[in-house]
Amino acid sequence: MELRQLRSLEVLVESGFSVTLAAERLHLVQSAVSQHLSRLERELETELFVRQGKRLMALTDTGELVLQYARRILNDTENILAVGRDQEESVCGELRIGTTHTQARYVLAPVIRVFREIYPQVNLQIHQGTPQQLVEMADSGSVDFSICTEALGEHPNLTALHCYRWNRSLIAPKGHPVLERRPLALDTLCEYPLITYVFGFTGANHFRTSFARLGLKPRVVLSAADTDVIKTYVREGFGVGIIASLAYSSSVDSDLQVRDLSRLFPWEVTRIAYNKGKYLRRYERRFIELMQNMVADNGVVLTQSVKRRPPIHGKKL
Repeated sequence: MELRQLRSLEVLVESGFSVTLAAERLHLVQSAVSQHLSRLERELETELFVRQGKRLMALTDTGELVLQYARRILNDTENILAVGRDQEESVCGELRIGTTHTQARYVLAPVIRVFREIYPQVNLQIHQGTPQQLVEMADSGSVDFSICTEALGEHPNLTALHCYRWNRSLIAPKGHPVLERRPLALDTLCEYPLITYVFGFTGANHFRTSFARLGLKPRVVLSAADTDVIKTYVREGFGVGIIASLAYSSSVDSDLQVRDLSRLFPWEVTRIAYNKGKYLRRYERRFIELMQNMVADNGVVLTQSVKRRPPIHGKKL
């Protein structure tokens, strides 16, 4: 059994069982990938794939189990290489971050700006996804870190670290009657058409349960995964918006007025997570430190002077 066979298995699954796409990602010819897979089956003396003619359609139960072990072996192999690379004087490498639109658009940019000043030779990649996709990305090792509010703290294979807390605000066009309501309560919000996050995104679970506890049913007329989409339809007059407070900018959103809703909803926690078996390189530990130190517990990004000396090797978070 060879590592390249296990790698071909992993990439094939990630490519939707397309040998063509897997070969492109591995920079191999299709026949080489097919040989890796057939040899793996012969060595294990069992079928790993559900087939339809010559096409590979899915993994068998045995194939699923083999994939789990293959990913562990490949992750451990990468960890061994990372240990070696971490001893090099010049720090270079790759950092793959999985996150939602809200985090990428409103939080990450200043953190990444500082990180790039410290580690200019590290190639950064940002992958957007749903919270569930982000959990899977971190678990499989297809990203180094996932950052979001939902789901990360619940997965047994992930180490999830607190980054910051945030709450919600109401946005509406200037002069909208909801802005004059005193006090602004949950039953008041039910009188208006609402535009907010789709279920599973950016605290939507707590949003719904807050109303449900009081027997209220909000009139959500549009749900979106993207805060900018919510703002667009508020401007179009479809309803009033409920967004993460950190996503409102007094300069960019000067045509909209805002009301704080932190009295009405529980505070949410945004976390950064990675696979428990992952070896953290020095620059990865530094990125976590920046996320935890630069973002205040209201989602506001703090300024920070650049310290070019990387953290001491082996420092615990």
